[in-house]
Amino acid sequence: MPLTVLTDDDVRKVLISLTREDVQELQQSLADALHYYSTTTDEESNGCCASMQPMRTVLSRKNGFTTLFMPASSNDNLGVKIVSLEETAQCAPKSDSSPSLSSLSITDRSSTTSIQTSNSSSSFTPPTSISSTQSTTPRGSLTLMDRAGFPRALLNAEELTAFRTALASTMLFKKRHNVHDITVFGAGKQAYWHIRLALLLRGPDIHHVNIINRSFERAHALIERLYRPGHEPASFPEITSHNQQDTPLAHPKFSILTPTHTEYSRLLKTYVRGASVIFCTTPSTTPLFPPGYLTHAEGRKRGRYIAAVGSYKPHMIELHPDILKQAVEPEHHHRHFHKHAKSGGAVIVDSVEACLKEAGEVIQAGLGGHEVVEIGELVMLKRDAVARRREASQGSKHGSTSSLDSGGVELKSQHIRFKDVNEEPTGEMDETEKGLKEWLDRGNVVYKSVGLGLMDVVVGSELVRLADDRGIGTRVENF
Repeated sequence: MPLTVLTDDDVRKVLISLTREDVQELQQSLADALHYYSTTTDEESNGCCASMQPMRTVLSRKNGFTTLFMPASSNDNLGVKIVSLEETAQCAPKSDSSPSLSSLSITDRSSTTSIQTSNSSSSFTPPTSISSTQSTTPRGSLTLMDRAGFPRALLNAEELTAFRTALASTMLFKKRHNVHDITVFGAGKQAYWHIRLALLLRGPDIHHVNIINRSFERAHALIERLYRPGHEPASFPEITSHNQQDTPLAHPKFSILTPTHTEYSRLLKTYVRGASVIFCTTPSTTPLFPPGYLTHAEGRKRGRYIAAVGSYKPHMIELHPDILKQAVEPEHHHRHFHKHAKSGGAVIVDSVEACLKEAGEVIQAGLGGHEVVEIGELVMLKRDAVARRREASQGSKHGSTSSLDSGGVELKSQHIRFKDVNEEPTGEMDETEKGLKEWLDRGNVVYKSVGLGLMDVVVGSELVRLADDRGIGTRVENF
């Protein structure tokens, strides 16, 4: 059996070439695996079952590097990802000069970018880890084997890790009713792929993207890479042409906010409170913004989708614990309820077991297993989604309507209930299920991810298939 080897440039080449339909197919493959992970029992002998996924092993060395060993199994492959991250010392913000408003701007086709920066300090001191670029970049590889244990592929894991995390985060994002205003903390690979996938999946619906980052240059470079992939370290003109022709990215208005802005605190509050979607992608050890921005009455009037994926250790935290505590509070139906966005009584996670042990936000908020729900319990299998679309299509011929997408991951609400609702759901969509759908579509939803080796194996296997089909990478015969 030949072994496929994909360098970091090869992986990036495949990823940049993905169309919206490609992303939806990859999401569905990942959704199927996560569904099996959350719902399959040992007796069913499914390769994605949680019992087949060992916990990661962490090795901390004296040279300041932490190495993660993440073995995993899917239905078709076995694999192990080994990545190292540098735990750099956190430094306070520097007072060196920042680019001026007049010297930096981006105008690409119909887009405009508003650059906001200044040399004055703000009253709210942002977490120093935002500037820690090394600690957010995992360096290593993913080794894949087939079911019989024969070597199948070797991939550089740097770009893959960021992509598969964003692929999972945008499953729930894809179904949101309002995605007009997106606020992103960070400007590394995680931020890049969250923004890129958001634009691929919901581009016409996105009006503003606000990037909050300590380094102006990194945020500026991120936007450049979105629309000029050929400016990446490796230039792929054929891929750039393919991407621009088949799947052009939408051009919302971009804004960059750095801590040196004279009105950083005011604009930070505006961007957070005005956001319909917040992506947190930094290795922060303290909250990225005060909790009151979202927990006070004004902050609760708008339903938001928040994905926190940057912190991966118990001492690391991007969201204040009060935000998670409010997210798991039971709904209280009072006369002013209509002014507040619905909460679901739970925080959504990739893995309950992993997040209870590793997710700083979950641990510091004191959440238990009954207050977190796995995303795998919320997504439908592809075969079920296809059947549901078929039924909806037949029903539309008789005058009924459906909000189902023509493709992509579908959500289900069976088995997931608000904490304060004790009745079992009936066969038809009852008030509980309608409330859950409203929560997932329009309410305050918090998704927390620390990453699973299963995600790497599933997505990595799909990328190898695409690379083989497109002639990307190196083949080693008779390995």
